[in-house]
Amino acid sequence: MSRDILESNLHTAKRQKRTNGASDQPRVSRIFAPFRITTSVGRSLQTYDLRKGLNLVFLTRPQTPSEITASCAWRDRVLAAWGGEVQGSHVGVWAFKRGRKVAELEMPKRSNESIRKLLVFGAWTVGCCSTSIEVWKSATCEHYTTITPRGSSGAPLPGEVCNMPTMLNKLLVGKNDGTVEMWNVSTGKLVYTFQSSDHSSGPVTALQPTPALSLLAIARSDGSIVIQDVRADKILIQLNSKKARKAAITSISFRTDGLGAGRDGQKDGIMATAGPDDGDVTLWDLNEGGRISGTLRGAHNPASSIRGGVSGGVSKVEFLPGQAVMMTSGLDNALKSWIFDGKSLTTVPRILHSRSGHAAPVTALGFMPTNSDGADASGKWLLSAARDQSLWGWSLRRDGQSTELSQGSIRKKAKKLGALAKNLDLDDSLNLEDLKAPEITCFACSLNRDGGMGVSSGGGGVWTNAASKKGSNPPDSAATSWESIVTGHRGDRYARTWSWGRKKAGRWAFETGDGAEVTSVAVTSCGTFALVGSAAGSISTYNLQSGIQRQKFPAVLTPAQRKKLKTHAVENKSDGSADRYQNYGPGEGKHVKAVTGLMVDPLNRKLISCGLDGKLKFWNFETGQLQDQIDWSPMSAIMASRYYKQSDLIALSCDDLSIRVIDTETRKLVRELWGCLGQISDFVFSNDGRWIIAASMDSVIRVWDLPTGHLVNAFRVGSPCTAVAFSDTGEYLATAHADSVGINIWNNRTLFTHVPTRLLHEGEVIDAQAPTASGENGQGMIDAAFEEEEDDDIEDRQTAIELQSPSEQLSRDLESLSLVPRSRWQTLLHLDIIRQRNKPKQPPKPPEKAPFFLPSLEGAQPTPLLDSRKEESKVSPAERSRILKLDRTTTESKFTTLLRTANENSEYAAFIDYFKSLPPSAADIEIRSLTPLEFVPFVSALTWRLQERRDYELIQAWMSVFLKIHGESVPGDARVVEALRKWRTVQGEESRRLGELVGYCGGVVSFLRSSRV
Repeated sequence: MSRDILESNLHTAKRQKRTNGASDQPRVSRIFAPFRITTSVGRSLQTYDLRKGLNLVFLTRPQTPSEITASCAWRDRVLAAWGGEVQGSHVGVWAFKRGRKVAELEMPKRSNESIRKLLVFGAWTVGCCSTSIEVWKSATCEHYTTITPRGSSGAPLPGEVCNMPTMLNKLLVGKNDGTVEMWNVSTGKLVYTFQSSDHSSGPVTALQPTPALSLLAIARSDGSIVIQDVRADKILIQLNSKKARKAAITSISFRTDGLGAGRDGQKDGIMATAGPDDGDVTLWDLNEGGRISGTLRGAHNPASSIRGGVSGGVSKVEFLPGQAVMMTSGLDNALKSWIFDGKSLTTVPRILHSRSGHAAPVTALGFMPTNSDGADASGKWLLSAARDQSLWGWSLRRDGQSTELSQGSIRKKAKKLGALAKNLDLDDSLNLEDLKAPEITCFACSLNRDGGMGVSSGGGGVWTNAASKKGSNPPDSAATSWESIVTGHRGDRYARTWSWGRKKAGRWAFETGDGAEVTSVAVTSCGTFALVGSAAGSISTYNLQSGIQRQKFPAVLTPAQRKKLKTHAVENKSDGSADRYQNYGPGEGKHVKAVTGLMVDPLNRKLISCGLDGKLKFWNFETGQLQDQIDWSPMSAIMASRYYKQSDLIALSCDDLSIRVIDTETRKLVRELWGCLGQISDFVFSNDGRWIIAASMDSVIRVWDLPTGHLVNAFRVGSPCTAVAFSDTGEYLATAHADSVGINIWNNRTLFTHVPTRLLHEGEVIDAQAPTASGENGQGMIDAAFEEEEDDDIEDRQTAIELQSPSEQLSRDLESLSLVPRSRWQTLLHLDIIRQRNKPKQPPKPPEKAPFFLPSLEGAQPTPLLDSRKEESKVSPAERSRILKLDRTTTESKFTTLLRTANENSEYAAFIDYFKSLPPSAADIEIRSLTPLEFVPFVSALTWRLQERRDYELIQAWMSVFLKIHGESVPGDARVVEALRKWRTVQGEESRRLGELVGYCGGVVSFLRSSRV
């Protein structure tokens, strides 16, 4: 789902062949040359193709044992260093080619330091660790030597190394005291040390050789940059030395297409710098002493200044070689490409492509429902909200369609107000988070009134409520489509609307009736009304088309309405027709604590609400009057609710770690589900309403079967699950976890295998491995139960292994047909008819006459005949016996040999496999060539195959041909008759069993197709 981009590397794929065209043919643009960008995501690498719009082309497998700490592209390979983050853990460096592991670098003994940076130059591969530098031979992957730079303070290395292209075997190492050391990796000796001009500038944070020979760019933690001549040890350019705000620069790159600098933009010398403290990329013109030529504001989101945990800033910036394209990767989980327009008046690039995801853990999940006409396929889209104040829609079919729902011109407002210019001396009180909607805590959706991408949902700004007052008569009041998503936000009294079809924020911001924080939202099935519940207990209904408030629960009555309702109640009481649920007066029944759940039936007749006061209330949706309630206070408080409309069931999670299920028709408790050992973070109904899947803070995901009330599955994941969602098709379970910005997708195993619903105990909880970004070991299925015995478990694993490999039989309980083409065994049955039909109608023509004069053989002599008697007398009787035996063996066909061997060993598999491989004509000849002594072995082989329940129709064809050819010879041999009687018994049993299976399946299909179902 989302990509946690830690580091990006750039490499160029093999150049494609080009055909020679005319000399005046215009050159093809090189912007979309086959450049590929590789990023590290957890324990795998992902490679994107720039020419295809940053489409994913490779995922590395297998995944590394630990998190990837550094990566580097070299030729057609990508190197990845992993491990060492935890003290004492293993480390390693793997090489991947086209997504597959092809080599592994030899690690020195007792090496447990994390590799922070990888570098390949010449014949060497260098890895910079915290206190040492490891050197390998690139050709053989052998470890060569270990370099240990020693500083005056003994502090660890900052992890910055590079090489100068014109210096053989020379490695430059940045240190914490601001100095740069030059080492010879071949000899392992220190060559020279470059001192810092200002000892207070801090450690070296970035090293990058310039396109000009012997020049090196050095950045330090105070934000200063120097261009230094390494041959003369002389500083040529010093930049950013008097910067008021100290911001470290961790990435430097140089533009190499020869453009962009100078007053006319036609000179070389553009340098880009970036760091993690803000999301800006600064462009420098190094001509005439150096100056800032432009600043790309907000290339990536800056780090969050409130609540913490939301990363930001730029992790790496790099120009494509020889191109006017720049790549940036950020700690906000984004990868972007930027292009410099040749004739543009600005030196700042524009966005070209972008791939991104959530920058903080996900807090809410939900699959998008199907709209009324079925245009949007069910189970395709997944909606997610996270702590980074964003709302994303994910496509499970095509990753490139995933997108973030826009909140308006946030970046334009931020640039105007200076929220993105943190490198300027401005007020820090304004942040990017202040311009975005607060963190989303809950959302609801209905697509029945969503018009899609091409339909306008009305004018106006974003969340402005420009036409929410009564009598305003907005110009778009006659629109037939409008917003389809409503969200509640943390600490905010407004619920906001979104348009799914247009992937953007909507017009309305609905305020709670009492000004308290929004705690729950709901949208009716028709998509017309939105309901908002507050932390103080109020419930309000709004019209999504006009944005006008329509009802409150309980309803606020005017004096005339109170009088009319009182008269109506007196009349009902006098004639005895009073509703048995109307025991509450007008304006009564408001929740005294936060509303934690809102549900509306499909016909908009009743509203069901629950809250922290432990009460479940049933309201009349039209009048807003309370009809009935279930009170569990002070025994427990209701934390959340889920509604399954098809069965009118409501599941409620309580603070006593239980899940209670209520039937809304009878308004009675039907199930109580216990077993969670931690607070229930989220739960959901399955698509058929049979299961309830719940996640709790003890990191266990549990599955209950509602008809039996049994806990049928439970598995423990690596970190607490914060949100779950089940697709409407029943295929997928989506989970989000507290320590990850991604979303895990699990397959429903019950769709393709049978699983029993046996009651599980808490001791049977298994540890499951979460899905990986590379898709490895995708066995995190929703198992509905475990087998009762260990032997059955072993058998299931063997069956699973068999299913992974091609097999002609899925199970011994099934009657399997053969994989032999149908035309082959049908041709065998009717081979006589086919031969008669293909018989030539005309006699064969005589051959052409030979010429009268034939060439003679000069010196040809008649070959004398051998005297067979003399030769035969030379062979002894023993030799004659051995030769006759060998002659008999060599004259046997393979068919006869395999049949005789199978009869001796009672193993007919090899014989059957060979017989299946024969074409119809060859199989017919072999059956006709059977001798009376081979009848019994042949019939026994067919009987054995029938008992194996395999090749059913092929066995019938072979037996039919055998009886048709040798039917007259069978009655005279008692052994053959006995073998045929055994075959007929087995055939009858299998035929009867097959008929019962077909009849049962036909009955089930007829029942399901019946109009009464």
